[in-house]
Amino acid sequence: MSLIVYGVPLSPYVRKLRLCLAEKQLDYQLVIVLPFDQPAWFKKLNPLGRIPAMKDGDLTLADSSVICQYLEDKYCELTPLLGQTAEQHAKVRWLEKYADYELAPLVTFTLFQQRIINPSMGHLCDEPSVMSALNEKLPIHFDYLEYTLGNAKFFVADTLSLADLAFASQMVNMEHAGEQLDAQRWPSLSALYTRIKARASMADLLQGEQKILSSLKKATSKQASFEI
Repeated sequence: MSLIVYGVPLSPYVRKLRLCLAEKQLDYQLVIVLPFDQPAWFKKLNPLGRIPAMKDGDLTLADSSVICQYLEDKYCELTPLLGQTAEQHAKVRWLEKYADYELAPLVTFTLFQQRIINPSMGHLCDEPSVMSALNEKLPIHFDYLEYTLGNAKFFVADTLSLADLAFASQMVNMEHAGEQLDAQRWPSLSALYTRIKARASMADLLQGEQKILSSLKKATSKQASFEI
């Protein structure tokens, strides 16, 4: 097995990459590397210290989008995920970046960070920032994505693409944080997320993630009992 992915399952960027690999049915080894307190050797793979990183034989790559592009170029015959035309390719990349750059700061680095990570580390949850993200900031993005999706099953060419996987990867962290899309306000987005969750690629990942979440919640409970 030549493909090695470095990162943690609860990272949306690692999740996106793992979904890409699963949809293309490519085998790989996952080596756990945290977003913090990283071993010195990891900086040789990615001097920025960000996950995921990947090795394919002698080739080392970092950044989930770059890695997924590489996999698409090398294994283009296996479930194309970046569209078939230049126009489709551009739209997929735009929506992937939209999820990575606009949704992530609110969903992962606010909701998930405050509701899951902070309590597990003994820190308080900043609930006002969570409410601000949910009620003031995220709706604008969901409105845009709902409009973009329309009545289609997937974002681009009515076919699964990296745009769908990037969006769903953020929504998983939103759900992990105890929140869900309002199906009445954003019915198309909600239906898209439900379809992605039902795919074998996502279902397999979520099974493992639930075990990690349970461990984090136990750590939170122990921390709370010590404080009492």
